[in-house]
Amino acid sequence: MSRTVSSWILSSARNSIVLQGKGRLYSVCIPNRNKIKWKLIFSKTCLYPAGSCSLDNTFTLKKAFRHTSTEEEHFSFQLSPSQINDILRAGELSHKILHLNGKNANSVLRFESNQLASNTPIEDRRSAATCLQTKGMMFGVFDGHAGSACAQAVSERLLHYIAVSLMSRQTLEEIELAVECMKPVLPILQWHKHPSDIEYREITSQYFENLRVYWQHLLDLDAEPGFSLEEAMICAFKRLDSDISLEVQAPQENELVRNIALQVAFSGATACVAHVDGVHLHVANTGDCRAILGVHEEDGTWSTLPLTRDHNAFDESEVRRLKREHPRSEEKTLFVNDRLLGILIPSRAFGDVQLKWSKELQHSVLENSCDVEALNIYQYVPPNYHTPPYLTAEPEVTYHKLRGKDKFLVIASDGLWEMLSNEKVVKLVAGHLAELNVQKPQLAFEKPVNLGYMHHLLLQRKNRGIASLDQNIATHLIRHAIGSNEYGEVDQEKLAAMLTLPEDLARMYRDDITVTVVYFNSETIENYYRNN
Repeated sequence: MSRTVSSWILSSARNSIVLQGKGRLYSVCIPNRNKIKWKLIFSKTCLYPAGSCSLDNTFTLKKAFRHTSTEEEHFSFQLSPSQINDILRAGELSHKILHLNGKNANSVLRFESNQLASNTPIEDRRSAATCLQTKGMMFGVFDGHAGSACAQAVSERLLHYIAVSLMSRQTLEEIELAVECMKPVLPILQWHKHPSDIEYREITSQYFENLRVYWQHLLDLDAEPGFSLEEAMICAFKRLDSDISLEVQAPQENELVRNIALQVAFSGATACVAHVDGVHLHVANTGDCRAILGVHEEDGTWSTLPLTRDHNAFDESEVRRLKREHPRSEEKTLFVNDRLLGILIPSRAFGDVQLKWSKELQHSVLENSCDVEALNIYQYVPPNYHTPPYLTAEPEVTYHKLRGKDKFLVIASDGLWEMLSNEKVVKLVAGHLAELNVQKPQLAFEKPVNLGYMHHLLLQRKNRGIASLDQNIATHLIRHAIGSNEYGEVDQEKLAAMLTLPEDLARMYRDDITVTVVYFNSETIENYYRNN
């Protein structure tokens, strides 16, 4: 990024209008940046009182690197390569699936993940877990808005709800009996977490009790639950969103638990979760996170297979769905400036009770709460709010039967997709995969040798060196997302500038980015077809 561009960034920020108020969180629409869900303008108070759990310790840029304001006197975009790498790699997570009897019987070979914050604290979350009472692995990416509370809760709870939905009646009965007898409960999931991943420990017991109510409901069904995987994922999404709504309405003596429930319900999160069991891949999506497959075709080329569609005003079927659910008199006010009721870009999300509850219920809950301004909860009813709910957490579920040529799955928040196309992401992952497979790249000469050919080989070797910079593919994607120039090459000056943008400006240029890449075991998948 040239000094001219850097200076323009600073001057544009310093000349912009900033809304301020008494600790209240504002969300305003920026028409020429319509991909930005929320622009958080002003927040004076912290999320939790001192001594309680805090969200501020997750993947935020070190203060030594990142500026807090464009008003700083000595503002610099300079970072050393090692500092850039430290920032980019802070949230790296990778996990390789263990081999069984010398063979890897799992269709998942390994996964790699990373996050980069734009908001402070980061509003994205991610989850990965192996199902212990049922089969398969699950991977989730959650994009929060109006705070991180909802994304945090959903990342902790949703995979448990899906796993419980898939359990047999016998397993559910065994778990319920263990709880009744106060014996250890069979573990449901084996989590694969980053050391910095946090939990709402103060509210874990309530989360467990509500999960228990859910499996008791499943046991009360006359017949074996017997959900298909698609039904299980839909039921789990809807049930968790319902619990989020009910928890904030229930009487609660513990002020901290009450405050967390309020923040979870009045913030929001989109979610994309993949469940992989052998050759069976299911992806459930609510909102505008995205999942794609990288496919290695027989002719050696790579293709992209989208597994989700973005739920927003740009999707015609979503617009038609909302028009069916509301009176014709509201057709012109459902989407204003490509936002749901002029407020929210995604048309499906967890939480966001401001777009689900009646005006009366919102007023009742907030009136009986403590200082909602201190919790950054703003009381705002949009115009033309007549027939709620306008928002749903019900996901669309896509099924795909894995083939030997399906090499990897990429799930990411929209912060990545705003910067890179589906095709570019697959190209980058495929190129990185090829680099890892080349142990010692050598220059191969073809006759006749000319200067142009030599230049091509030297560039090839140089590009190999750059591509090998990141062992974690998610980091590689994030590096290209924020640092690529118009030629698709990483510009170190631009990368440094994007990483050091001050907190009051970063969100205008990039969103939080969360990426998880799942590599498939082609041998296991091909063996399935040979044996069946």
